[in-house]
Order: sequence, then structure tokens, then C-alpha cells
Amino acid sequence: MNEDIINDLNDELEGVIEEGHSILENAEIQEKLEELRTEAELLIRKHPLKSVVIGAVTGYLVARIFR
Repeated sequence: MNEDIINDLNDELEGVIEEGHSILENAEIQEKLEELRTEAELLIRKHPLKSVVIGAVTGYLVARIFR
């Protein structure tokens, strides 16, 4: 009976560890996405006209592809 309790605790502990690992991965992904967003904003602020032209051309091409 004691082995059953230990096995159940081990199983629960493994689940908690896996859940914690998944939360950390999501936090790292969110941090990297925030960094990318900040870099993109800085680049757009540095070159606003080029950004608008690139956005318009990209939108046009995507519209033509999915038409």
C-alpha cells in the first residue's frame, strides 16, 4: 500500500513538473514575441515611408494570390 501512495505521488509530481515546464516555455515565447514587436516598431518608426510601401505591396500580393 505504501508503494501505491509513493507511485501516485510520483505521478502527480511528474504532471506538475511538466505543467510548470510548459508554462515557462510559454513565458519565454511571449518574451521573444514582445522583443520582436518592439524591434518591428522601432524599424517602422525609423523608416515609415518604406514600411508603408512594403505593407501595401505585401497586401496587394497576398490579395492577388488568394483571389
